[in-house]
Amino acid sequence: MPTRTGQFSIGFRRNNSPWQADLPALLQWAEQSGFQAIDLTQSTPAEVRAVIASGLRLGTVDLLEMGKLLVADPAQRRQRIDRNIAYLREMSEAGATTFFTVLLPDDFAMKRSDAYALAVETIGPLADAAAALNVRIAIEGWPGPAPTYPALFCTPETVRALIRDTNPKSIGINYDPSHLIRLGVDPARFLREFLPGVFHVHAKDTAHFPDAIYELGLYQDSAFTSPHKFGQHAWRYTLPGQGVAPWPELFSILNESSYAGPVSIELEDENFHGSPESEKLGLALAREFLAMRA
Repeated sequence: MPTRTGQFSIGFRRNNSPWQADLPALLQWAEQSGFQAIDLTQSTPAEVRAVIASGLRLGTVDLLEMGKLLVADPAQRRQRIDRNIAYLREMSEAGATTFFTVLLPDDFAMKRSDAYALAVETIGPLADAAAALNVRIAIEGWPGPAPTYPALFCTPETVRALIRDTNPKSIGINYDPSHLIRLGVDPARFLREFLPGVFHVHAKDTAHFPDAIYELGLYQDSAFTSPHKFGQHAWRYTLPGQGVAPWPELFSILNESSYAGPVSIELEDENFHGSPESEKLGLALAREFLAMRA
């Protein structure tokens, strides 16, 4: 039966909720709930082997120093690069093939051109090491925290440049339309341009709130009310299908490509958060949407 995702297996990203800490129990629940893949966060060779032995597909494994790779101090940066090169080798020997990270400078006020130069200097050696090991690094375009939104590899300008300036064989995209939508970048146009560089896919959506945009604009906080969890006043992350992402178009583009990885639900939705029961329900509803007949 054709589904929204076509030939792609459906999985989810493991998070730091206590009920997900027991990996054998989590893998059993995932299989019983109809999932075919799982993404690990920072992990160990034993956990990688456990996923592979379970019959589930392994999506991504987080690099070390998540969000802290781009440190200005040369000695610290070299140490972090070396640790991650060793980690790439160790985890690839266990069976990991795709590694996940985000790119944040340690100084959020750093000039963006300086942060980009730091990213090239940092990612270049990792790209070479990954290529030699025949593994890949998928970078996600989470913009980083307000008010500076300092992360790189979020919009076409730096995605295009970093792939060009490092190694397109081993450096690519963790495609997550939710981040593009909140930034105002057309997720379908982005996917068409960068399709050969998509190494992994997250299924997460973004809802907009026109009344809040009218009251506050896109960037200012309210003087009187709290923002959405996993969002701000004008927007929030949601389950796939509960926001504005054009999923039929996005999956049509992916299905015409050579992408062969899983589609992994990243559960960041305030309505399905805070208890095992609500998070399991959120994952189940997201899987149901993705597995629905096209």
